[in-house]
Amino acid sequence: MSDKAKLLFVGDNDHGVASLLDSADGQFEVVQVNSPIRAVAQLAREDFQGVVVSNEHVLKAFRMGELLRGERVLEGMPDGVVLLDEENNIVWGNSRVREWTERDQIFGENIYKIFRSPQIVGADYCPFRTALLTAQPSSSTLRSEEGKYYRIHAAPLSEVGERPRHLVVTIRDVTEEILEQQKLAAIHRAGPDLANLTPEELLHMTVEERVELLKANILHYTQDLLNYDLIEIRLLDSETGRLEPLLAHGMEPTAENRELFAKTEGHGVTGFVAATGKSYLCEDTAADPLYMEGAKGARSSLTVPLMLHDEVIGTFNVESPETSSFRESDLQFLEIFTRDVAIALNTLELLVAEKASAAAQSIEAVHSAVALPVDEILNDAVNLMERYIGHEPEVVERLQRILRNTRDIKQVIQKVGQKMTPTQAHPQAFQAEQRPLLCGRRILVADADEPVRSAAHALLERYKCVVETSHDGTETICMTRNMSIEGGYDVIIADIRLPDMGGYDLMLKLQDFVATHQIVLMTGFGYDPGHSIVKARQAGLDAILYKPFRLDQLLETVERSVKRSLDLARSS
Repeated sequence: MSDKAKLLFVGDNDHGVASLLDSADGQFEVVQVNSPIRAVAQLAREDFQGVVVSNEHVLKAFRMGELLRGERVLEGMPDGVVLLDEENNIVWGNSRVREWTERDQIFGENIYKIFRSPQIVGADYCPFRTALLTAQPSSSTLRSEEGKYYRIHAAPLSEVGERPRHLVVTIRDVTEEILEQQKLAAIHRAGPDLANLTPEELLHMTVEERVELLKANILHYTQDLLNYDLIEIRLLDSETGRLEPLLAHGMEPTAENRELFAKTEGHGVTGFVAATGKSYLCEDTAADPLYMEGAKGARSSLTVPLMLHDEVIGTFNVESPETSSFRESDLQFLEIFTRDVAIALNTLELLVAEKASAAAQSIEAVHSAVALPVDEILNDAVNLMERYIGHEPEVVERLQRILRNTRDIKQVIQKVGQKMTPTQAHPQAFQAEQRPLLCGRRILVADADEPVRSAAHALLERYKCVVETSHDGTETICMTRNMSIEGGYDVIIADIRLPDMGGYDLMLKLQDFVATHQIVLMTGFGYDPGHSIVKARQAGLDAILYKPFRLDQLLETVERSVKRSLDLARSS
């Protein structure tokens, strides 16, 4: 090994090297590289007494100087930065890359090798080759065998008049971001499964068994998906304000049985959340005046309201033995998950009310077998009649008779089905309360989804409403125009997103046949691209119904519309 001081010669001119050796008079060892980029890598590996640049590389040397000045900045970056050659070998890299790969030396190493042959998960499966061939930046994501995710961005380092031979690659650790995205996707997949039961399963389960199944599903996903073990769920009694215990796991018995109400003071964090409808993060239970002991030794807690259609129906509380255990992402995940929990609890409430008795099952069997097929006949007859109006009066008259007879047949079948059904077939048989305002009211429900149309029949016909359905806006207008001859529908309930038009446009067209207060628009939790609800409210609509139906809200909404019609009729 030579003890001579070293000079670095940047150039590919052998004559220049020879001249340099002559002038050095044997005092220096000369190391030659053919580009400033290689010079940067060489300077990172070894110490040199000086750098000599040949004439043809003077301009490029200015860029080398810029790289050297920026090296200290790059070393301090939170992201990894490497300079790659055409073979994906590292010419230079900062300390962040050495830290991630647990290597003291990475120069000359293949980048895939030091990351232990990571899996490329997209979007570009050959990002480095793409960047060199196209002379354009390319990005992708790597997944290491340890489960770490790195997002890489490769930009070609162009030389004047030459094709790119090197890449500047930035590397960012996005593990936490991607894991959170995966967790969020899993939460969305889990939500519909919370209360996913077929009618056949429900028929053979008691109310208590259904509640226990739902509680078991909630506990399973809370533990396995959200990784929370200390859990308490309470449901709000809207009449008394009492928070009834539904599920507790890992809580002290005294805390489980504690009587709590939806109040901002004196009833702990749970009472505060139920009263305000706002989530509450307690980072240190010992220093928080609202906190009341739930789990033994808990040092932090997170409590969110169970919300359904902007109403608080309960609370969901998780606790931890560590202080400051919950982050903002935990709050967001729990709020998303509890939306599905609230819907599942509401679904269970409907199932308990509508599916608990054999009598109700028998009636619904008649509905499912008759109601929707009869609606199809009505829809087809009305659409056919629209074509002949003004041209063939005899055909129109015959079609009107078909419509009347079809409606009569449906009513007869329903009455026979009700008479044949034993009223005490089940000890928990559901007895529909009397709703005089609903009896005999004609309701049209417009929705593209068959389950919604079927549910409308099952729920409203229990209260002796006469229900018909349609699939889209055009069919709804035709049905309404035809029914106006028979006295018209009392209420029209329509989804805001029908296949052929939005709810606001349909409302404007229906106003030729019915009053605005007779129209009810339905919406779910999705985005309303046409802003139907906002525009309809501005145009005077005051009846909005949310899906999935809550039985009490459905009945009350229809009753309000009917009562408004009756009040207007009396005052005129």
